[in-house]
Amino acid sequence: MTVYNFSAGPAVLPKEVLVKAQSEMLDYQQSGMSVMELSHRSSLFEEIIQTAEKKLRELMEIPENYRVLFLQGGASLQFTMVPLNLAQEKKTLYVETGVWSKKAIAAARSLGNVEVEVVASSKDDQFRHIPEIKKEQIDQSAAYVHLTTNNTIAGTAFQKIPDVGDVPVVADMSSNILANDYNVKDFGLIYAGAQKNIGPAGLTVVIVREDLLGDGVFAPMLDYKLQAENGSLYNTPPTYSIYIAKLVFEWLLAKGGVSAILKEDKEKAALLYEAIDRSALFSNPIEKTSRSITNIPFSTGNAELDRRFIQAAEAQGFINLKGHRSVGGMRASLYNAFPKEGVIALIEFMKEFETSCAD
Repeated sequence: MTVYNFSAGPAVLPKEVLVKAQSEMLDYQQSGMSVMELSHRSSLFEEIIQTAEKKLRELMEIPENYRVLFLQGGASLQFTMVPLNLAQEKKTLYVETGVWSKKAIAAARSLGNVEVEVVASSKDDQFRHIPEIKKEQIDQSAAYVHLTTNNTIAGTAFQKIPDVGDVPVVADMSSNILANDYNVKDFGLIYAGAQKNIGPAGLTVVIVREDLLGDGVFAPMLDYKLQAENGSLYNTPPTYSIYIAKLVFEWLLAKGGVSAILKEDKEKAALLYEAIDRSALFSNPIEKTSRSITNIPFSTGNAELDRRFIQAAEAQGFINLKGHRSVGGMRASLYNAFPKEGVIALIEFMKEFETSCAD
C-alpha cells in the first residue's frame, strides 16, 4: 500500500533526498564516518554548512547585506529572540492571524520591557481571512511589524506582503518558506522552522538584514550578532539537520528552483480546492482570497463523520489528515515534497467516501 503523509510537520521529505542520505549514512565522502559523527569544526562539515547557505541564497535570491543563520530551538524560540534582539524599550507591531502569531505576541509581551501592539487581527472571524493592513495605521517609529506569512492551522496565507513604509517586516515563514514568490528585500528578518519545507525538526533558519543585528544581547545563545559573527558555530549546531537541508536545497535547484516548485504547489492546491468546492459533503471555511496553497483544512461539518473519514483514509494509506485539535476536521498539508499523485488519490478517495455516505 502506498502511504501519503499529509502531516503539517514534521513533514514529508523528498524521496531522492532520503535515498541520498541513506547512501551516505555510514560513510560520508570516504571519511569512514557518518555526517552525524563529523566534528562541526571539521573541513567536511564546514563544506556542508557553507554549501547549504550558498544554495539557500541562490534559491531565495538573498542579497549580500543579509546574514543566514542556522540555529536551534524552533520557530517558537524566535518568538523571544526577535523582540529581544530588535526591540528592547521599543514598540513592536503584530498582525494576529492564528495560533502561532498569538504565541509570538504572548512571548514578546512576556519580556516586560517591550511594548506590543496588535495592529490587525482576524480573531473575530475565527482566523478565516487575512486582515487588511494599511500603511497609515503603522507607527513608523516601531521596531518592526511581525507577520506569520502562512497559518498552518487556520489555512490562510498572505498573498502579498503589505506596504508598511520604512518599518522592517519580520516574518515567521515556517510553513511556506521556499514555496512562495515573496522578495527577501521586503523583509528585515525571516525565520522558519525546518520541519516543513527544509528538512528534519531541530533546525531553524534565520535570514536577517545586517543593519538589524544591533549591539548584541545579554544571552549569547540568543544573540543574532554573536551567532552571525561565529557563522552559526558558536556552539555545536544541528549538524545532521543542516546536512539534510543542504540536500533539500540541491533537490529544489535541480527541479528548477522556487518558481518551478511554486507552480507545482499551486497546481496541487488548485486540484484539491476545486474538489472541495464541488463537493456536497466537504467544505473549506477560508475566504477564497486568503486561502493557503500549503495547508488546506476541510470538514464535513459533522464531527462523527469527520472521524469516520479520517479512520477510513488511514486504512487506505492517507496518513495525518486529522485537523489540529483547536479546529477539528481535516487538514491536507501539501508541502514541496508532497507528490501530485497523492492529491489526485485523495480526491478520488473523497469522492468514494461521499458516494458511500449518500447510499
